[in-house]
Amino acid sequence: MHQGYQRKRRRPVAEINVVPYIDVMLVLLIIFMVTAPIVTQGVKVDLPQGEAETLPADSKPPVVASIDADGDYYLDVGSSSSKEVLDLEEVAIRVGAIIQLEPERPVVVKADRNIPYEKVIQLMVSLQRAGVPSVGLMTDSPEE
Repeated sequence: MHQGYQRKRRRPVAEINVVPYIDVMLVLLIIFMVTAPIVTQGVKVDLPQGEAETLPADSKPPVVASIDADGDYYLDVGSSSSKEVLDLEEVAIRVGAIIQLEPERPVVVKADRNIPYEKVIQLMVSLQRAGVPSVGLMTDSPEE
C-alpha cells in the first residue's frame, strides 16, 4: 500500500494580512484629500477679537458712507459733511477718487439698524469695486 507516503500536517500561519487594510486607508486618504478643500470653501471674513476699537486719534478722519432709515445714501468726508442724497454709483465714484488721492484714509459704513442687510452689502460691494481695500462698520457703544 502506501507506506512510503506520509501526509505532512501544515502548521497554521499566525500572521495578519495587512494589505486590505492598507488599501482601505489609501482610499480614505484620497477621499479626504478631495473633499477637504470643498468643505472649507466660503467667504473670507475678518472676525473681531473683542469689543470694537475706535480709530486712532492720529489717523486721518474717515470717509463715512451712510445709509439712513429711508435707504438714502450720504457721504461724510471728515471736514465736509454733505446732506445731499446720493445714488450708489455716485458714492462709489466719490470714495474711489478720495482713495486714489489718499490710499491710507479709512472708509467706514454707517447704516441705520432697520436697513435691510442687502443695502449694506450693495454699498460695500460698490466701495470694493471703486478700489477701497477694506471697509469698517460703524457701531454704537452698547449701553450698560
